[in-house]
Amino acid sequence: MKKVKTSIFVSEDLWREFKKHVASRDRELSEALEELIREELMVDLESAVQELAGRLEVEVDFKPIKAVASISMLVREMRDEREGSILR
Repeated sequence: MKKVKTSIFVSEDLWREFKKHVASRDRELSEALEELIREELMVDLESAVQELAGRLEVEVDFKPIKAVASISMLVREMRDEREGSILR
């Protein structure tokens, strides 16, 4: 996927805290921002699905769930567990 470079204005204190938070989880800033953007886009997904269901005159019981961790974090955790069991 092609990446773009952008500039944003964010509170200095908020940015500093976000960078600490991301670093403490051994993640890249770009990865964390992309995840937040994807989550924000999912907010609109529920209303779009409900609107489409209304036009099609069908009932849809759909609620996106909030992920408790990113997929990459879960995969890394599983790999670390597997590596630990293999090395024993």
